[in-house]
Amino acid sequence: MTIRRPDPREQQPPEAGDPLASAVWIRPFARGDDRAVRELVTRVLGEFDLTLDPEGTDADLADVEAAYRGGGGEFWVVEDGTGRIVGTCGLWPVPGDAARCELRKMYLDPSLRGRGMGRQLLETALEHARAAGRTRVELETNHRMTAAMALYEAYGFRRTAHGGACTARCDRAYALELG
Repeated sequence: MTIRRPDPREQQPPEAGDPLASAVWIRPFARGDDRAVRELVTRVLGEFDLTLDPEGTDADLADVEAAYRGGGGEFWVVEDGTGRIVGTCGLWPVPGDAARCELRKMYLDPSLRGRGMGRQLLETALEHARAAGRTRVELETNHRMTAAMALYEAYGFRRTAHGGACTARCDRAYALELG
């Protein structure tokens, strides 16, 4: 039997018993992922009664490659065996500060939560930050995202005073020193 990765453009569900149907993997963002990334971010925000802000905090989604890779950051997606994007995570370089970067857009489809994928995404981002010579990773989140905050704290992120820097949607700020 030949196992192949399904073409995500196909409308049929994967065959029963296809081992790739339940597989997920992290890969770098690629052109063509834009729409699926925006849809996932919008859907997850909606779960927490939050909305997408394309003119403000989510303007980076208009051109993910320029926003993240342009300054040495990266953006990853989690893809499932059907070609569907079910997770995102970005590491945004703070302009003018080679030591700092910001963890952004770390969202997972509910079907993946509690299965270790958040840890894998976070470890991928932290590894990239270290390799790029960053010494501080910052992030902003919302108090409703309790599981995400617990994950960040388990990795050593500490709550910081944001001094009004948080966006209207985010009311918590964290930082991790990468020693």
